[in-house]
Amino acid sequence: MSNNDASRLLDAASRIILGKEHELRLALACLVGGGHLLIEDIPGVGKTTLAHVLARLTGLQLQRIQFTSDLLPADILGVSVFDRSTASFTFHPGPVFSQMILADEINRATPKTQSALLEAMEERQVTADSQTLALPEPFFVIATQNPAHQIGTFPLPESQLDRFLMRIQLGYPAAEAERALLRGEDRRSMLARQPPVIGPAQLLELQRAAREVSVGDALVDYVHALLTATRRDGEFSAGLSPRAGLALLAAARAWALIGGRDHVLPEDVQAVFPHVAGHRLHVAADGRPAAPATLTRLLRSVGLD
Repeated sequence: MSNNDASRLLDAASRIILGKEHELRLALACLVGGGHLLIEDIPGVGKTTLAHVLARLTGLQLQRIQFTSDLLPADILGVSVFDRSTASFTFHPGPVFSQMILADEINRATPKTQSALLEAMEERQVTADSQTLALPEPFFVIATQNPAHQIGTFPLPESQLDRFLMRIQLGYPAAEAERALLRGEDRRSMLARQPPVIGPAQLLELQRAAREVSVGDALVDYVHALLTATRRDGEFSAGLSPRAGLALLAAARAWALIGGRDHVLPEDVQAVFPHVAGHRLHVAADGRPAAPATLTRLLRSVGLD
């Protein structure tokens, strides 16, 4: 049943976002794996549309936050307002209290504002006025990011990057898919008529099923060997952390579930590794994120016992 739900989600999403089946599967694996998704690309390739598609197909309540240089943490978390009738402050929740958050152009906000999401993304809660407030379940953040060389962007701190389970890029569509897009109906009009494929309760079931996908001892040894290789490779400023290893296993479990398996194979780890590790590994020489070719070389250097 869980795999059938995932297949129906992918089929419906592929009818709206054309020619991006692999990227859609990665995004769904991130959602099913219980993590947050960072999409980095140039404007106009469908980053925001992808977020709307995932929210619509899963029936999640979506709040979009447009990140700008003057955005304040209170604009995300909420604010306490003094009520004269009770002579006390009342907390008014911000847009973060939603099942899915679209943090659009997250790197156009200052690091102080970006950090407002740290507790929410890691612990699914917000602390305000000495009170801890739980966020809805499921809770999922999709952040879009423009390339760092564009004017008016701020680099995401490593602590913020580490909160994202995966980072993907959409890129330009293939020629045939782009021609179909140009000839076809507006994607937003199509999405407005698309009913949800599953509901939030079914999504939570998918996430629970993913956590139950088995991982053998040999597979754990393989993941550990990958982590160790990043720490010994002098090309990186720092290797992958234990939390990154847990993220890699969570993504591989979700990838296996979507593929119809109840156990993780090395191929599942290899499929998600570049998207889990790419934004966590930085080149020691200049601080740039690791290139895909570097990650491929790393994968090839670690053998299977």
